Amino acid sequence: MTARIHLWSDYVCPFCLIADEVIERAVRDRSDIEVVHHPHELRPRPAPTLRPEDPYLPDIWQRAVYPMARRHQVPMRLPNLSPQPYTESAFRGAQYAAEQGRAGAYHRRVQAAFFREDLDIGDRAVLARLAAETGLDPAGYTAALDDPEYAERHRRALAESARMQITVVPTLVIGDRRIEGVAAEGVISRALREAAAA
Repeated sequence: MTARIHLWSDYVCPFCLIADEVIERAVRDRSDIEVVHHPHELRPRPAPTLRPEDPYLPDIWQRAVYPMARRHQVPMRLPNLSPQPYTESAFRGAQYAAEQGRAGAYHRRVQAAFFREDLDIGDRAVLARLAAETGLDPAGYTAALDDPEYAERHRRALAESARMQITVVPTLVIGDRRIEGVAAEGVISRALREAAAA
């Protein structure tokens, strides 16, 4: 029987990349665990996105992101892209990736592209190239970005996030356990055991 870890995140949230890699380590030897990714746009249009030249981002990275990334051994750096991209297109593409059975690979690739390669994950050409690198058909992927059906799937996913009262990313739900923020491997493993015993 497959157990599920539900993870709400945004591609421009550095703590989400850390959480994703910690989860991956925690379930590395568990073929019975499925990680289900859910979108939560921190700054949907038309809200302005963050700019690395403003004080907030360098400050939060120095105080919180870099120390946590070092502690969990997750290489990353503050992207220089200004302003930071909107993530709606990347999440629409994620709906297509999930349909094709490539959700996990796509999710990891988009995050790494932003936080390790400083790529504009709001740019459709960049997203199509990343999709191809994860084994997706770039033409099918690009078509999905314009398909109202994938836009509607994303809208429904955001509505579910609101219904679940997701206000912090990352948020994990394992069985009846809800964890906001980055959870240690041991916490994730314990939550999986508790869910299996319930």
